[in-house]
Amino acid sequence: MARLSLRAVQKLTCKKRDAWWTVALVDPVATRMLIVMARFNFITPNRVTWAALFIGLGSAGFFLKGDTQSLVIGAALYHLSFILDCIDGKLARLKGNGTVFGGWLDYVFDRIRVLFCALALMGGQYLRTEDERFLLAALAVVFLDMLRYVDALQIYKMRMSMRAKIEKVTQEQREAELAAEASRAGEEAPKVQFMEDLLRDHPEAEAELLKQAGAGQVVDLHAQFRHRFPWYRRVRQALLRSRIRPHLISGIEFQMFIFIVGPLIGHILMTVLVSAVLMGIFELIIMYKFWLSTRDFTEVMAELNANAPSTSGTISPHLHRGRHRRGVPEQILADAELLNPQPEDDPGFHPYPQPYTDQPYTDPYEPPVRDAWPSPYAQDFPQAYERPFDHGAATRTQIRPLYTAPHTHQPQQHGHPGE
Repeated sequence: MARLSLRAVQKLTCKKRDAWWTVALVDPVATRMLIVMARFNFITPNRVTWAALFIGLGSAGFFLKGDTQSLVIGAALYHLSFILDCIDGKLARLKGNGTVFGGWLDYVFDRIRVLFCALALMGGQYLRTEDERFLLAALAVVFLDMLRYVDALQIYKMRMSMRAKIEKVTQEQREAELAAEASRAGEEAPKVQFMEDLLRDHPEAEAELLKQAGAGQVVDLHAQFRHRFPWYRRVRQALLRSRIRPHLISGIEFQMFIFIVGPLIGHILMTVLVSAVLMGIFELIIMYKFWLSTRDFTEVMAELNANAPSTSGTISPHLHRGRHRRGVPEQILADAELLNPQPEDDPGFHPYPQPYTDQPYTDPYEPPVRDAWPSPYAQDFPQAYERPFDHGAATRTQIRPLYTAPHTHQPQQHGHPGE
């Protein structure tokens, strides 16, 4: 590929917003390494990802030793592993050879590296000091790292879902308006725009000005957050001038503090505690901001549905009743065919054998069992198994029980045997 200047590589590969640790301590080194690595075709993003994993596992091996020198080497290797982890994405953007599998591989290897390094770092300190708090710290690091990335993915998924629903409803309304106006039937309906995208492209602009200047409808899902915290806009603009995102303590800073700062300063437990508290605070802020966004989404959807009701994003009325069958129409329950299915309706249905006969039973020694399920004890307790006749009893026939005990009645004999 053609030679590019350092500034050109930075423009092509660096994100518009990134973690402050990446902007200050990773990008200056990663872009210079990228210029050299991009000249070789055998260096691919996936191979760089594998190299980052192996170097990260090497840092875990030094962490396990636990002495001061090994901790310093392990911290340096972990930082190099993270630099390579950033280079694989930059190389994919520069050459345009990134793949979906490569993105998945990068994410999984990050979690493996954190897991092994956390167990090795805390396990090495436990073996040296026998302080059980390091075991709890290892669990806390793994759990918080997992919670951070799972929560981030879920919030991102829900935000994309809200945007998709708004876009669908808006598109339906635009198409209906264009269909109603014959003169504009051939025009393309303008797409809805979101304020967060406009602010990302124009970080110095005011939200109200962007909303007025935007082409088509502009939806703001962070209006309540900016209204409650007006100072956030100034802080955000100041940070974005340096490409630093407002989420100052994220998963990246959490890892760097524990696996680099902690081993270098020699206070691992204190570093874990402070990092966990700071990341927890910022995560609560993110959750609170997302909650306000859901309220904005509810208001936007209510306004759109008030203008032109739409069925997108809604649940059919009959599904609200769930499995309890609440509100089932009475005419369905009154249908005789549904309440009395025939055997041929279900090929797997096998009815019970009919134990009855059409011929009347005339045993003079046993009273008939009427309108009851047959029982082997019916002849011994006839009254218990006999039900009163209804208005159709006169037409009923006597039926034979399913089982009848053999009769042992003998005629009464008078006198002595032998007479």
